[in-house]
Amino acid sequence: MSEETRLIHAGSADPVLVKTVGPPVQKGSTVLLPNAASLYDDHNHLTYGRQGLSAQFAFIEAMNELEGASATTLYPSGLAALTGAMLAVLAAGDEVLVVDTIYKPTRRFCDRVLSRYGVKVRYYDPYTAPDELIAMTTPATKLIVLESPGSLTFEMQDIGAIAALAKARGVLTLADNTWGAGYLIKPLAHGVDISVQALTKYVGGHSDVFMGSASAADPAVAARLAEGVLDIGWAVNGEDAYQMLRGLRTLPTRLARHGESALAVARWLTEQPEVSAVLHPALPGDRGHAIWSRDYSGACGLFAFALAAPAPAGAVNALLDALELFGLGFSWGGFESLAIAVDPQLKDRVVKRDYGGPLVRLHVGLEDPDDLIADLRRGLDAFAQAR
Repeated sequence: MSEETRLIHAGSADPVLVKTVGPPVQKGSTVLLPNAASLYDDHNHLTYGRQGLSAQFAFIEAMNELEGASATTLYPSGLAALTGAMLAVLAAGDEVLVVDTIYKPTRRFCDRVLSRYGVKVRYYDPYTAPDELIAMTTPATKLIVLESPGSLTFEMQDIGAIAALAKARGVLTLADNTWGAGYLIKPLAHGVDISVQALTKYVGGHSDVFMGSASAADPAVAARLAEGVLDIGWAVNGEDAYQMLRGLRTLPTRLARHGESALAVARWLTEQPEVSAVLHPALPGDRGHAIWSRDYSGACGLFAFALAAPAPAGAVNALLDALELFGLGFSWGGFESLAIAVDPQLKDRVVKRDYGGPLVRLHVGLEDPDDLIADLRRGLDAFAQAR
């Protein structure tokens, strides 16, 4: 054979790989099949690299273990996981009930995309009692979308009670499980049909990889999710799957530190004169504390607090601009601490609430909590001076 041909076929993968702690990261779009009959036998053979290779399959196996799932599908972002799961189980003419405190990009998808394709969206108050919520369903209702704690304002829902009543009515439930990271609560064990995570947050843990997941216990629901991924064409690459698997190994250790530090900061904030309320379900006295105590094994690093009035926007910005350890940025779940003003994201909600003043959301990272408290004191001093 000519040198050109020999170079093309040289260096093919060794069929016997040494065993390492982590899985091999395979790169490939084309999958070579063993014979002609297997080319179209996609029930027994992997036929294309987009469906996943060694690292993706290893991570999926680990996610099934974390979520208590029969199957997990992967998506290139957390938002893609939420939108992909909804698209997989909804069709034109269906209705979906969505908690009013849902993650804002999910709300944007519901308002801009689902409605355009003939899916009716109704938002409900997170404090709606489970039986009252189920009474809101109609024959067209096919899905209830939950997020507990609620995004930005941390209202708790009784997801187990809602899931049980919905199942009896033949309605699917989907829970955004990013705050719980699949570790602090197991939605599938509470009867929820689909547990979705933005793996970008705590599972990745380092603010440098995008990915999302949707997990299901029921094989029929899992099949619909898998078909949705196949039909629409989502894929994640092996390096990102490996990074996520690496983050998963340390998830319990990191979450424990995030949760402990965040509670220390939250307790301190409750004692500050510039703060009118702290929104953290793990704090005794929080409206959702009883549900959190019953259903969760711990807390993560994300919560919010309300500033005491009067609190003009300039004073809120002065607080944020004075912070040195808390970065000003969206997302969360990484090793670093972050802060944002919340109020600009609340205007689209159906239910308007008085939280006691302008809200600031914190993600407490892995820094020493005493240093973070000192940083917040600096910010609160700037706030007091600017009022």
